[in-house]
Amino acid sequence: MSALLAEDLLNQMIPPLKSTDTTAKAARWLEEFHVNQLPVLVGRNYRGLITGNDLADYENPDTQLAELPLRYADAHVQHDQHFYRVMELAIQNRIQLVPVLDEQQEYAGVVTVSDALAAFGPVPGPAGQGSILVLTMEERDYSLSQISRYVEENNAKILSAHVVTDEHDPFRIRLTLRLNTDNMARITATLERFGYLVSAQFSGTAAVSEDEQDRFDALLRYLSV
Repeated sequence: MSALLAEDLLNQMIPPLKSTDTTAKAARWLEEFHVNQLPVLVGRNYRGLITGNDLADYENPDTQLAELPLRYADAHVQHDQHFYRVMELAIQNRIQLVPVLDEQQEYAGVVTVSDALAAFGPVPGPAGQGSILVLTMEERDYSLSQISRYVEENNAKILSAHVVTDEHDPFRIRLTLRLNTDNMARITATLERFGYLVSAQFSGTAAVSEDEQDRFDALLRYLSV
């Protein structure tokens, strides 16, 4: 199965702004492209995101973006990072799109969370159901049929799966699963008992903390962005 990397999901329809652009142009583009944020560049270097709230404090339409204190300068991913990192970063920062940098650390484009999730597959059923689970393991230990059996023993099913080589260890893989349940506790306990490392999860189970519940709710809301 092909990996879902940030560079594979770049949205070519959303352009960046330049630091020399004005607040009037930024406001016009936010409306025109139906987004809540846009990246701002100095040359090919990413400097941050401009939002509608940022523009509200500047009445002069000719104010250049270079004069504004941009936020989210650290909210970006590398071109070869997995799509779940895009979602995680977007949810942590409550942003709609995530800038992507290339090998030279220059701006390559943006990935929207809705594009990332659409590429992974539609969420079945009503909002609030379903979850995403990311496992890390030695490549020799990978068996989707075995993992599926552990999931099904806990009254759930794997709806889709993607495998990518771990960016930090070429002998390990990262497996991202979409499940048809939001009750992850027994599934993760079973998988961990058999030696699988759960490296990330987005779940609506009542057992998670309030912060984790907010993150999952945000993830589901992004599906309709």
